[in-house]
Amino acid sequence: MTSSILVATDGSEAAAAAERFGAEFAARLKARVVGVCVVEDRFARGMSEDGLGVTPPPAEPMANYLRARAEAASRRFAERASTAGVECTTEILQGIADDRIVERGQKTDLIAVGRDGQHAAYRTGLIGSTASGVIRKTAKSALVVPSSAQLSGPIVLAFDGSAGSRLGANLAVQIATRLSEPIHVFVDSKDKGRAIARFEEVRALAGSLPVPVREISSTLGRPDVKIVDSAREVRASLIVMGAYGRNRITDYFLGSNSAAVVRTSPVAVLLAR
Repeated sequence: MTSSILVATDGSEAAAAAERFGAEFAARLKARVVGVCVVEDRFARGMSEDGLGVTPPPAEPMANYLRARAEAASRRFAERASTAGVECTTEILQGIADDRIVERGQKTDLIAVGRDGQHAAYRTGLIGSTASGVIRKTAKSALVVPSSAQLSGPIVLAFDGSAGSRLGANLAVQIATRLSEPIHVFVDSKDKGRAIARFEEVRALAGSLPVPVREISSTLGRPDVKIVDSAREVRASLIVMGAYGRNRITDYFLGSNSAAVVRTSPVAVLLAR
């Protein structure tokens, strides 16, 4: 059972969505939260002289600004958690953001991060560098929250029979029980018999779950697109899936269904580990 959640924030508007979602999610799960804000070394330590004869600006004013900003972000999250009735502590760390979040997250059950981050308006990629680093490096389950996420609606479980998707199924059952929301099980298979077997496996994992378990299957198109489309169609609040699919090497080096879903989903995505 998820009893502790780390919610990472950088104080940005995108991070505010993760703060709101994380606090409400913790309240519904009856979990405690740890709000973490990282003052990044690359900014706090300032610029160094690089041989061009131009004196860099002093580092202290920037370091003071970043510290004050981190304190303000921490206060904001603590207020959100208090409003939600959640036990909360906050910590300000310094270093490389994703490394420090992953390190601190080892002491919690789940890490929640905003998908986009402070510099989303200037980024050419589709996911913030801190969120990307966290979900690649952590050994914990990770919740990735886009700005549009709302915690209201059913859960979509993407299930492919892999060990990761079984972990996802167990998490989805726990969460659905707490949220009193149905689970829509998505299976992508051109083999009807295999699809039926996977649905039955999820039903066995769900046991006597007190909420409905419904089936969604697909035989055409890219699985990541179909998963996101299914979440839109049922107005889901959360997609749950394994962080890795059936081929971990391919997933890491080439990009997996889970990575593609995280990049494009309008709802929060929980990557189970």
